Amino acid sequence: MNLPNSITMSRIAAIPLLIWILSPAFPLHGHGHTGLRGGEQEIIASIVFILASITDGVDGYLARKRGQITTMGMLLDPLADKLLVSAAYIVLVAYNPRIVPPWIAVLVIGREFLVSGLRSIAATEGFTIEASEIGKLKTVIQIVSVVAAILAHRWDYWLWFPNFHGGFVIAVRFIALTAIYWMTIVSIISAVDYFVGFWKKIDHASETKRKRRSFVLSRKAKPSQPSPEHPSRIS
Repeated sequence: MNLPNSITMSRIAAIPLLIWILSPAFPLHGHGHTGLRGGEQEIIASIVFILASITDGVDGYLARKRGQITTMGMLLDPLADKLLVSAAYIVLVAYNPRIVPPWIAVLVIGREFLVSGLRSIAATEGFTIEASEIGKLKTVIQIVSVVAAILAHRWDYWLWFPNFHGGFVIAVRFIALTAIYWMTIVSIISAVDYFVGFWKKIDHASETKRKRRSFVLSRKAKPSQPSPEHPSRIS
């Protein structure tokens, strides 16, 4: 297994680790469902998710740079992305339901299945659906929303540098709610964008096939007719 595929596998391996960290069985989970006073559980989970998300760009970059784009990598990379996102939102429904209600998790996961299905159909039809700018924006907001939702389980806000003009307040819960709902809106727009792009390409592909078929049929030789100088004999 080459380096890019190994990095992709590490992203898949991070999924059960993330679920374990956000579970009540995690060793640092000491006071009911609130974590330790310092919020170590939330910090560790956030770091694990951020590092796993970063590998999404690293493995693709290395595969292109080293010329190690493989069939296994093309299969594992999107699978790892979908599993990581789905697992994160499913566990957040239980871990922080005041920020991530179940319907949002269903919508996000459904969107991932929809895009995967469209890409599979496109591949069978001989064309690809490239990641749009909206899709890339959705990925960034997704990372922010998951991390903010994890941190908002412990903090409503952070106060930084309290001795400097009263300090700076970071509204963690507000950022989490804003990122979650903004991510939901962008996910819907992105899904519609993918579907429109898919429809245009498959419609164009179907039209091209029809024209090619018509051209091939028109090129076929017509059945030969008996020559008037040499009429056919009927016995």
